[in-house]
Amino acid sequence: MFDKVLIANRGEIAVRVTRALREMGIRSVAVYSEADRKSLHVLLADEAVAIGPAPAAQSYLSFDAILAAAKKSGAQAIHPGYGFLSENARFAAACRDAGLVFIGPPAEAIEVMGDKAGAKARVKAVGVPVVPGSDGAIGDAEARRVASSLGYPVLLKAAKGGGGKGMRAVRSESEIDAALRLARGEAQSAFGSPELLLEKLIDHPRHVEAQIFADAHGRTVFVGERECSLQRRHQKVVEEAPCTALDGPARARFGEVAVKAAQSAGYVNAGTVEFLLAPDGSFYFLEMNTRIQVEHPVTEETTGFDLVQEQIRVAQGLPLSFPDDFAPQGHAIECRVYAEDPAHHFRPSPGRIQFLRLPQGPGVRNDCGVSEGFTIPVHYDPLLTKIIVRAATREEARRRMLRALLECRIEGPVSNLPYLRWILTEPDVIANRVDTGWLERNHARYRPPGVGHVGREDVAAIAATLYAHTASTRPRSTENQSDGLSSWVRAGRARLGKRPR
Repeated sequence: MFDKVLIANRGEIAVRVTRALREMGIRSVAVYSEADRKSLHVLLADEAVAIGPAPAAQSYLSFDAILAAAKKSGAQAIHPGYGFLSENARFAAACRDAGLVFIGPPAEAIEVMGDKAGAKARVKAVGVPVVPGSDGAIGDAEARRVASSLGYPVLLKAAKGGGGKGMRAVRSESEIDAALRLARGEAQSAFGSPELLLEKLIDHPRHVEAQIFADAHGRTVFVGERECSLQRRHQKVVEEAPCTALDGPARARFGEVAVKAAQSAGYVNAGTVEFLLAPDGSFYFLEMNTRIQVEHPVTEETTGFDLVQEQIRVAQGLPLSFPDDFAPQGHAIECRVYAEDPAHHFRPSPGRIQFLRLPQGPGVRNDCGVSEGFTIPVHYDPLLTKIIVRAATREEARRRMLRALLECRIEGPVSNLPYLRWILTEPDVIANRVDTGWLERNHARYRPPGVGHVGREDVAAIAATLYAHTASTRPRSTENQSDGLSSWVRAGRARLGKRPR
């Protein structure tokens, strides 16, 4: 059993793992770069070890720095979170060679599923449906030939990576040469390999993923699916569980296929098998993410299981704790809150958080990685917090999420909170008529606050500004006199989430 675990990550996932460890009575060790010295995950951990300068390559991606921190702290295991080194087979092997337990799948399983061409061939051999396309990495001449035989549109994908990098849709023969050049460049930059796969492009699919768990005793379990179709540039924005497009028989088949895919790689621990769900109800293997997912909380909220604690138990050699007859209940939605400006091409918005108020109340959860006063660095992903809600039905969960988003206040950096509120009030989203391209097609419909209309919060903001100006210029003896306006302004200021002055 572990006494101490090092968390090789930062932000909200490092906070999430720290909390899971504390509930299990295991001490946590945070690592941090110079930019994260005062971050929330450092403050909450039992111990913290500095691992280098702000650039990730010199800190969170450094094998030597992290393994040295583990040795220095006396940790017995390393939890990689998601991102950074979580899907790096060489790092998992390095942990094993250093006598440390890597809280995740074996290095061999990471390597197999990290090679998209190899993963596709492996799951196809056990009966998992795959998108028609190339059998492996493909050269330019062969790409043109395969695209012609499949028929356009087709999709180019990086063979050695994921997350949408190196991915290009090609809708006609005239586009393929430029798309190959750009996709290879992106793949090389992101993953150190220019190798590409080519697949038939499935138009208007949903992105649905299966949470699976496997232990070292031969048991593999389907823990429910998640709908992740609302995404921008192949990056998820809003996720929910379950997927209402699957009925009972389809869900059972979906889970069976996901389990087969995991078992084909000798998988152990948490993993996610991702699929494209076509409008006709057929689904195709997309890839397998060999780690805990950003959106794992919606599965936790509909099943009652702590997936991070389950990861730790499995890494200790224990059997899965899931009962055989469990069934998810209710509906959960997660929104990712970023420090970015949707009105200006989603430009990152680093800077100091001057005021932070997170939503509360029944059925609301915050997986937050920042605190008031923290300065958001420019070096990392600008995810601030994840707001998760649960309710009995999807519509009740949607309304609860809107309430939570309205309560949330972040002053300092620009955030995507208004954008998330817009998404959840669009008729297509309310009716769940979405697919992976919906956000891209409809982004032009988004109107930032104050553009094209004046809402109650805009009026309150203007009034508060005028009141602050007049209060600063008039004599002190009249500041506390009732003027019929100040109480209304104070109420407006409260609605804006301002702290009392």
